Amino acid sequence: MTHTDARAPRAPETPATRRRLPLLDVLRGVAILGTLMTNIWIFTGPGAEWGVLEGSASGELSFGSVPDAVEGTFSVLGNGKFLSLLTILFGVGLAIQYGSAERRGQPWPGRYRWRALFLFGEGTVHFVLVFAWDVLMGYAVTALFVAWLLTRSRRAQRRVMWWAAGLHLALLGLLTAALVLAGDEDAGTVSPEVVDLYAHGDYLDQIAFRLQNAIALRMEPVLTFFLLVFLFLLGVRLFRAGVFGADETGRRLRSRLLWWGLGLGLPLNVAAALGGPDLFALARYGTAPLLALGYIGLVGALVDRVRRPGPLMTGLTSVGRTALSGYVFQNVLCVLVSYGIGLGLAERLGDTGPWWVVGLWAVVCAVLMVGSTLWLRRFTAGPLEAVQKWALRR
Repeated sequence: MTHTDARAPRAPETPATRRRLPLLDVLRGVAILGTLMTNIWIFTGPGAEWGVLEGSASGELSFGSVPDAVEGTFSVLGNGKFLSLLTILFGVGLAIQYGSAERRGQPWPGRYRWRALFLFGEGTVHFVLVFAWDVLMGYAVTALFVAWLLTRSRRAQRRVMWWAAGLHLALLGLLTAALVLAGDEDAGTVSPEVVDLYAHGDYLDQIAFRLQNAIALRMEPVLTFFLLVFLFLLGVRLFRAGVFGADETGRRLRSRLLWWGLGLGLPLNVAAALGGPDLFALARYGTAPLLALGYIGLVGALVDRVRRPGPLMTGLTSVGRTALSGYVFQNVLCVLVSYGIGLGLAERLGDTGPWWVVGLWAVVCAVLMVGSTLWLRRFTAGPLEAVQKWALRR
């Protein structure tokens, strides 16, 4: 197939394409709550969203004290790993929708363009009103490109995938070298005006600040575009290979991901974290995807051993089925708890160590799991998912 809006030929259905894959919902839930494992330090740190750019969250692993070790461990396990996992799963979702269009003989990308554009709009609103480090806008742009690429041959897709990986590693190498050579001694010092803005400022002033600094705050999806393309296409390949299936093939492939992903990814991420702030980009955008593959294998191994889902698995599945709503709602909750426009706990508890931050993360996770489970007892989709479906139908 050589053009983007032709009708896809019908493909034979397989058991994996006819039924929902439970593991995917659990993985989405893990990815959503895992992204908060990193973002929680942004909400609660000095200068919040802008503080990241000034080095207040370096991701450095230190054993100088118990609080430093706790925060560093969170960084090693979370920083960039669940973002990579979420990106891979977005590629899986794209492959599922493409396969559905194939079986029905529908044009592709067809209506999916509108879905991606609507996602970009949702991400823009989320960026302006809630959280500067939104991922939805970058996903929407990448999805449009990869959706078109799926109409090309699989050989072309593999070629683009590995070219994207190579370009990303080259760009990452230049960025890391620049950070090492810069060696900014003032890193970690956030301007008092920005700290005051999030601790005491008006909500409209915070919105104005995001808009005034939109280029800097939106630089991450630009710098990582090739990584996003690679991970999207990696998700497509993993799905087509049967990694997420409940059969023997899926279990065998997940076992390989577990041993290779954790065996290589964990030591590399620890080494990058021990390297300090200069290797922050390498840890977040270089070694993190490898550990994310290990997480797929680990979660898959645990799910395979579950005979009767308990509250934890039920909660993760519910969050996964309402992933978009959960992602936005967890950020709204953290804003209301941390910033001065709400409870202002980031300033009040800022000198008490990392324990309240870890506690906040656990509480928000519990709220999302319980809330999404109760919601799905009455509705078939999350609130934002329902709004998206309603808008696209019209």
